[in-house]
Amino acid sequence: MSILISQLFNGVSLGSILLLIALGLAITFGLMNIINMAHGEFIMIGAYTTYVLQQVFIQYLPSTLFDLYFLLAIPFSFLVAALFGLLMEKTVVRFLYERPLDSLLATWGVSLILQQLARLVFGAPNVAVVSPSWLEGGLSIAGITFPYKRLFIIALVVMCLGFLFFYLYKTSTGRKMKAVTLNRDMAACLGVSTRKVDSTAFALGSGFAGIAGSSLTLIGSIGPTLGTTYIVDAFMIVILGGIGKLKGTVLAALLLGIMSTFVELSTGATYAKVVVFAFIILFLQWKPTGLVSLKARALD
Repeated sequence: MSILISQLFNGVSLGSILLLIALGLAITFGLMNIINMAHGEFIMIGAYTTYVLQQVFIQYLPSTLFDLYFLLAIPFSFLVAALFGLLMEKTVVRFLYERPLDSLLATWGVSLILQQLARLVFGAPNVAVVSPSWLEGGLSIAGITFPYKRLFIIALVVMCLGFLFFYLYKTSTGRKMKAVTLNRDMAACLGVSTRKVDSTAFALGSGFAGIAGSSLTLIGSIGPTLGTTYIVDAFMIVILGGIGKLKGTVLAALLLGIMSTFVELSTGATYAKVVVFAFIILFLQWKPTGLVSLKARALD
């Protein structure tokens, strides 16, 4: 029972990390139909923002304040990644709407440029980010230890989901974003500035990727190719959950996280990837629209 509970917690933890990474991709992919291959680099930008802020605290502030740096790193990572995303949307993506293959190639080129820029600024070797002391250790219940870092990431994901649901369902800009996702032409006829909505959505999705990068610094070292490790899993989650469906993204991330940990326990990391890929392929053969499909009335 302890092994079962421990693996279930590990699966939820992995699923929450994948969900945080896939949230931004679900927004941009579902709304604008843009295949953003540079999404992983926004994760890297958030991670390096956390690293830079850590260095600022070490060099310029008293050591007693060091444990506070991570609380500031989360909003800073969001803002820096969102600014990079907004700049990319204004300069590259805006001219490639309705051209998915061109957008794929262009954003892939941007990802290579950002990786090389990170190598020039921070160097090719990975760098480590020191976790604050209040995240060291874990919570022990019935002989099972739940690390504080994993619990913090789960809580962070829940907060991000709460903010996103509030933004989409309770604010005027969020409702405009949902309207453009459902029917872009009709929303434009009703006076919604679709270009402005696209810019906001791209910045928001990039900002969530930055938060994901900041949280990944709690797990291990970071480097210029950090985002490429997770970008394929993020795309799988978005497609499995249903294009543009936030609830489906949540379900798909938790499902893949739990499945991966349990399969990996009995086989290995490589076989777990194969099993998960095979499951997704078979499931999409049965239900091509994903876990949650769009419900709408069709006119014949």
